[in-house]
Amino acid sequence: ARFLLDRGAINVSVAATHGILSGPAIERINAKDSPFDRVVVTDTVPLGKKRSKKLNVLSVASLFAKAIRRIHDGDSVSDLF
Repeated sequence: ARFLLDRGAINVSVAATHGILSGPAIERINAKDSPFDRVVVTDTVPLGKKRSKKLNVLSVASLFAKAIRRIHDGDSVSDLF
């Protein structure tokens, strides 16, 4: 992120499938000198009380429900993607 900002990026967003935010991760995201403007993760891993104004959590519940329904009905799961 710092590399990108040093080379002219206006802001940097981070995206991850599984938000495994261990140790001081939230403190680093919230730090005044943090290079991240936004961190986007899915809710595939419980975050517990870990929160930040920069953290956006996207639900995958609907996608999982559709996949389970398609598997149950014998339909293609790959059509979801």
